[in-house]
Amino acid sequence: MIRTEEVYKIGKIGKPHGVKGEVSFMFDDDVFDRVDADYLVLMVDGILVPFFLDEYRFKSGETALVKFSGIDTKEQAQELTGCDVYFPKELSDRGEDELTYDELCGFNVLDADDGDKLIGEISSVDDATANVLFCIKTPEGGEVLIPVSADFIVNVNPDKREIRVTLPEGLLDLG
Repeated sequence: MIRTEEVYKIGKIGKPHGVKGEVSFMFDDDVFDRVDADYLVLMVDGILVPFFLDEYRFKSGETALVKFSGIDTKEQAQELTGCDVYFPKELSDRGEDELTYDELCGFNVLDADDGDKLIGEISSVDDATANVLFCIKTPEGGEVLIPVSADFIVNVNPDKREIRVTLPEGLLDLG
């Protein structure tokens, strides 16, 4: 059984392409091509399931057309639409201390300028624009947005699941 801590999210399955079981795959990381992977892991009904690759070809810099073993019809491919796609950390070529935005969800954010006071927990990361933002749920139940910037991040501790930041005065008061 594949556990969530053994994989990291690299994309999402889109619509079927054609009638022979091919699907579109929108990816954030082309690690599957860089390390010549045999399979990808899909989240199907809450369970991580390996799907072996028959073939794939790039459609653009962020999309590939993928044919999985055993998925031979448009109807079978349709069942995979919307599934999140993951890659095994042990097969990855990334460094041990590299984290994806998805992996930062659940980390506590601490204000280094205020004695490591808890700002809140990262609930999501908004990377829809060039200005990536941490969406942080505060202990009081509110939400604050903090730009993801090397200028603000003092350090990241994956073991403690903490990020220490130093922020411009008044940034947390915006809202």
